[in-house]
Amino acid sequence: MAARDPSPDDDGDDDAARGMPWWARLTAGLLVVIAVTVVWLANGWLTDRFTESTRNRAELRLVLYSGNIQSELQRNSVVPLLLARDPALMGALADGSYAHTSRRLISAQEEIGAASILLLDADGRTVGATDRNMIGSAHRSAPYFVEAQRASETVFTVSERESGGYEFSFSRAVRQGGRFLGVVVVEVDLMKFERSWAGFSDAVAVTDSEGRIILATEPRWRGRTMTEALEVQDAPSAVRRALQATADWAQDPPDAYLSGEGVLRSEARIPFRGWNLVSFTTYDSVRERVNGVLALVIMGFAILLAVAFYLLSRRAWSQSLLFQRESAELRQLNARLQREIAAREKVQKDLAVAEQTLAQSSKLAALGEMSAAVSHELNQPLAAMKTYLAGARLLLQRRRPEEALVSFQRIDDLIGRMGTITRQLKSYARKEGTDFEPVDMRDCVASALEMMEPQLKSRRLRLTRTLPRGPVMVMADRVRLEQVIVNLVRNAIDATEGADDPRIDLILSAGETATLTVRDNGHGIDTPENLFEPFYTTKQPGEGVGLGLAISSGIVSELGGRLTAQNAPEGGAVFEVRLPILEAEATGRAAE
Repeated sequence: MAARDPSPDDDGDDDAARGMPWWARLTAGLLVVIAVTVVWLANGWLTDRFTESTRNRAELRLVLYSGNIQSELQRNSVVPLLLARDPALMGALADGSYAHTSRRLISAQEEIGAASILLLDADGRTVGATDRNMIGSAHRSAPYFVEAQRASETVFTVSERESGGYEFSFSRAVRQGGRFLGVVVVEVDLMKFERSWAGFSDAVAVTDSEGRIILATEPRWRGRTMTEALEVQDAPSAVRRALQATADWAQDPPDAYLSGEGVLRSEARIPFRGWNLVSFTTYDSVRERVNGVLALVIMGFAILLAVAFYLLSRRAWSQSLLFQRESAELRQLNARLQREIAAREKVQKDLAVAEQTLAQSSKLAALGEMSAAVSHELNQPLAAMKTYLAGARLLLQRRRPEEALVSFQRIDDLIGRMGTITRQLKSYARKEGTDFEPVDMRDCVASALEMMEPQLKSRRLRLTRTLPRGPVMVMADRVRLEQVIVNLVRNAIDATEGADDPRIDLILSAGETATLTVRDNGHGIDTPENLFEPFYTTKQPGEGVGLGLAISSGIVSELGGRLTAQNAPEGGAVFEVRLPILEAEATGRAAE
């Protein structure tokens, strides 16, 4: 078989397998496992730490927001008291002269920083305002007017605006000598905190004592409870649903969800009428900080792996050069081996042809060597025929035709003898045939015994045959196979001549091979090593030329079998013909 030429892929696989030893692969694997473990543990630890830091900062901001709101409320809560005791305003309400009222209120607004200030008369009509557009507007049913008229102190009211949002105001009744003159209303601008909060937190809301949201960076939250506000989401989408499902893996579970994203919730109490301040902060800052540290860790491991692989690659590169040189040498050796194999295959083919020619030549050479013996065998009948012809002529001249007929009969026998010799020579010299067909050896045995029936009856010997019930199929030339069986039976008949109880046994068996055994109780074989040589015979001159067994051995060899002979322990000779048996499937294909 030709050696396989290694392909570049094979070289690459071998280089990869041999370039990185097992300890290097184990080290790389352990390094990867360590990196994954460190990243995993660092992620958890950093997430907890940065989450706590973010929560603390959010709570700190809430404290600051709460202080700002409380400061704003306290600063505006004293303004109604001061204005309600202002003599100028009281005189204006009492006299109904409001020419300088608005100017007085604007001056107070600039000093205090209130959002707006209104002065309402006893009927709830605006008689003075920092926004002159408001003069003349009626507020008789407004909560801050109604509640201030009923109370003796400053009241705080929250009213909903028509444009959205809430209005926060402090109001106080103006009285003189127990007489109700009007109401001073100071509006507190808490909406400005919503705008400032939006730049620092994701969402901030202020709830009153009833849990209703009155301030929020999300306008749609106002007027709702916190639970209702958190249920208000954007239009659902695949991205939102994915965010809602996965939330933020940095926090498990998140405090709440805003627009499908997990957030951190912080609360602080405002010491004013039971208000609470709530903020929601996303984990983006936490994730960014954690990812930044993890990126550094991963980069460190990546650099370490890169250095390791660089060192290994240099070693692998040097080895690959060596392997390439070895591969080139192997390819050259493989090419040389293939040429040698091709040359040897050609020599084998030439040798097979030469052997076949030599075998035929050997037969022809053997025929040449046989010429002397054949000449001797043919000269004897010819000489005898000449003598019988002369005697017959003489007997005919003497008018003794009966005796002359006897001479002619002997001449005819001699001619038959000569024909037998020539047929045997022709059969021995014939080349191998290819006209093979499936043959049942039981039929061949039966046909051969029918041809030998006259000789068997004339000898009065015992013939036993043992045949299997089923067919024993072989691939053979039926005529030539019958010739082998006839030769073996004839030799057995000749070998039992002179025996007290002549006996011949024919046994056909089928196993791994088809085996025909011909056994006799004759004198046996003197020299088995020369038995199958041409013209070797133990018969008397004139009884045979010694070609029968040589021809039989050649026929059996051509059929792919073997003919053997040996002496039986109890006396006599045993001949065995072994042929390859033909299976049932092969028999069917051959028949087709």
